[in-house]
Amino acid sequence: MSDTVVVGLDVGGTSTRATALTVNGDRLGTGRAGGGNPTSHGAERAATELLTALRQGLADVDPTRVAAGTIGLAGAARLLADPTGRAAFDRAWHDAGLRCPYTVHGDALVAYASGTAAPDGTVLIAGTGAITAQVRDLRLDRVADGHGWLLGDAGSGFWLGRESVRRLLADLDAGHTPGALATAVLTELMGSAAIASRPRDTVDATIQAVTRRAPVELARLAPLVVTAAADGEPVATALVAEAAAHLATSVGRIRPAGAVTPIVLGGGLLTGDTPLAAAVRAEIGWHWPHAPLRTAGDGAAAAAWLAARELPEVTDPAALHARLFPPTH
Repeated sequence: MSDTVVVGLDVGGTSTRATALTVNGDRLGTGRAGGGNPTSHGAERAATELLTALRQGLADVDPTRVAAGTIGLAGAARLLADPTGRAAFDRAWHDAGLRCPYTVHGDALVAYASGTAAPDGTVLIAGTGAITAQVRDLRLDRVADGHGWLLGDAGSGFWLGRESVRRLLADLDAGHTPGALATAVLTELMGSAAIASRPRDTVDATIQAVTRRAPVELARLAPLVVTAAADGEPVATALVAEAAAHLATSVGRIRPAGAVTPIVLGGGLLTGDTPLAAAVRAEIGWHWPHAPLRTAGDGAAAAAWLAARELPEVTDPAALHARLFPPTH
């Protein structure tokens, strides 16, 4: 059984990671490449990054030993519905020497599986965007938010960045001296914290600085909010509390009150030791006090586990998961 190998890939907008492991849980290789999401980068470029990560991960592995694989990425349904994109991924898979089938799952399911082996539960992801999904029998069921920066993603990195700019503009409109967070945001956007003698000029210049960039770049301001909140800055602290409430509300749209299945927290804003992660944990704990709360881990390993659990020789998927993701205390 130990000769059988599975491959998992965690494909994101900024990086693509691959893991090869045996069905006993022995890690044989890892690979990393650039962003491989076809929605963001186009099918051909995405497939090139996929192939790079696969070749690195299989550098010391005979590809004929690989029995199954899973690719996790945002927008999985779009890839599956796009013949051109799927053909590009098929070619990359074949060019890596793989002859086994592979499955494609959404990144939310992979994040969930990196936190728990339980078949039913909830995953909340907050990074640049924000989305909540209910999982049933290790398949995505209902989804809340994930509506994108224009219509939703409440509590996300984009939301924090946009709100921090709005607070700055409100201070300038009112003639108030900007606080620590507003000053940091102004400096990041304008290269200086200087305010014109006519504050409206600074307002106009700030608006132009924002609108000249892609809207999603506002998410780059989120770390300023998190850092300021860690220092106790009042505006940042209030924004973090509001973001946590938005994220908990998103969970509540699809998760029943009193549910005791696990909740997995994923995304860059919720997996670290930050004020937002702590606030979200407190909100979740208040609404679902008896639910185990987990943190997402290695997405590529979780994708490989999803592939392995479909093989007949894997008789105890939960034990394999425990080996791949040992509990931390």
